[in-house]
Amino acid sequence: MAKLTKKQKEAAAKIEKNRLYNLKDASALIKQVASAKFDESVDIAVKLGVDPRKANQMVRGVVTLPHGTGKDVRVLALVTPDKEAEAKAAGADYVGLDEYLQKIKDGWTDVDVIITVPAVMGKLGPLGRILGPRGLMPNPKTGTVTMDVAKAVAEVKAGKIDFKVDKTGIVHAGIGRVSFDADKIVDNAHEIIQTLIKLKPTAAKGTYIKSIHLSSTMSPAIALDPKAV
Repeated sequence: MAKLTKKQKEAAAKIEKNRLYNLKDASALIKQVASAKFDESVDIAVKLGVDPRKANQMVRGVVTLPHGTGKDVRVLALVTPDKEAEAKAAGADYVGLDEYLQKIKDGWTDVDVIITVPAVMGKLGPLGRILGPRGLMPNPKTGTVTMDVAKAVAEVKAGKIDFKVDKTGIVHAGIGRVSFDADKIVDNAHEIIQTLIKLKPTAAKGTYIKSIHLSSTMSPAIALDPKAV
């Protein structure tokens, strides 16, 4: 087991063992235990009572965080010429088609989100092995395959994120930065938790929200009381 640094020990000492915090207290505490010299990201991990191996218990969705993620999201709009102007006007960082398809084929994936139109999806199929593992493949369910390119770009830039339960039944998501006011962290965390509750599969039995943990890039995790969110 790796040894904790002095700062990590000090941070851990501020978190009460075996205590389940409410969201307000945890959001304030996460700011206190963050010790890095950079603006750490704040992440949430929600353990769900589902079996992701079964299609009828898969949990996936999108949520627009009220205060954004605090991250400058790099957006690539792979669109036909008639959609380029609106994509640029909405704030897409990269706009085009064939030249970017070739760049991706050559290994370039230096973006956070790819938005495209239905007519282009056929060209993206062969790039699935590159884009899929990086979570970059556009999907109609997450709103990244659409004719309303401007709206999709604007929403992503404003803080819209997509999430998917992993094979262990946990949903991970970045919900802000430690520089955020505690109230903003509360709002963002509450938004994704409530979205997850609404997405509860009918096939899921027993306790749905099993545990919730809040952490920053370099800090220990803070356990939340699922009943107090």
